[in-house]
Amino acid sequence: VIKCKAAVAWEAGKPLSIEEVEVAPPKAHEVRIKIVATAVCHTDAYTLSGADPEGCFPVILGHEGAGIVESVGEGVTKVKKGDTVIPLYIPQCGECKFCKNPKTNLCQKIRITQGKGVMPDGTSRFTCKGKQIYHFMGTSTFSEYTVVADISIAKIDAAAPLDKVCLLGCGISTGYGAAVNTAKVEPGSTCAVFGLGGVGLAVIMGCKIAGASRIIGIDINKDKYAKAKEFGATECISPQDSKKPIQEVLVEMTDGGVDYSFECIGNVGVMRAALEACHKGWGVSVIVGVAAAGQEISTRPFQLVTGRTWKGTAFGGWKSVDNVPKLVTEYMSKKIKVDEFVTHTLPFDKINEAFELMHSGK
Repeated sequence: VIKCKAAVAWEAGKPLSIEEVEVAPPKAHEVRIKIVATAVCHTDAYTLSGADPEGCFPVILGHEGAGIVESVGEGVTKVKKGDTVIPLYIPQCGECKFCKNPKTNLCQKIRITQGKGVMPDGTSRFTCKGKQIYHFMGTSTFSEYTVVADISIAKIDAAAPLDKVCLLGCGISTGYGAAVNTAKVEPGSTCAVFGLGGVGLAVIMGCKIAGASRIIGIDINKDKYAKAKEFGATECISPQDSKKPIQEVLVEMTDGGVDYSFECIGNVGVMRAALEACHKGWGVSVIVGVAAAGQEISTRPFQLVTGRTWKGTAFGGWKSVDNVPKLVTEYMSKKIKVDEFVTHTLPFDKINEAFELMHSGK
């Protein structure tokens, strides 16, 4: 058993608490990782807020991490002690019908136990003050050591800087893949990206790499426009600058609508606007943002009858074990940006400040 520091969420709506926790050794087909770096994501904040119906407390959150394998359980063959790895919240077992189907990346092998906050055998590897602590998204990267299933881990280039590539565990991969895998953006096309946070910037990067000729960034926070243009946005607009609905503004700007649109916020009203900003006959709109539980999307069926397509994406459509190492290689060869997504680097005990910075759009 390893004793180490972790940020524990004891209950919904309260700040995280830095505690000493005990991390049990890995069982069969499990891996214990020393987490070197982790990022914060809106998904962690969503669960912490209490709005997530799958949220269990007390829990160790975090799902954008990178580290070094400390030890492996019985039967683990893909990684060994000392390997550099990124934990994966969408695993890839290679055996379920989802993994065998090239159309999806949504491995279902451990979905049920992962959603309940436990390891595949139904138990937790974390305790604190004598209490069992739940796992989160199969990763729990807000701990100096964590235990994951051996199908929830990608072995990456040992030379990669972990304080950067941890971002490939969620946000950057999600946005980039939404453009290149889910939408399959074509050269010369026109794109609209709603929400210019980390995921939105990654979508812009993907659209640019795919050869889009016009990329319109949309956000009410104008402080984000300069960064969006660095990533490849050709122009940025705010929905608050016009009396007309944003979809009408975009249809006028683009002679009938955009070829591809992306919703990167998780707002069902914006999801409708993103679809309706698409061009009749061929426009494709991708939902990337995660809306709160119980919310529903709506539009007039005529929008779809007249040739628009509504799609969704999780982790950018990447089959995780196969593709995360390739994404790290693309970063190392400077094909994709990662460093530019990092705004602040804080010590672990300032994790609540990191969430405040994220919520304030900084």
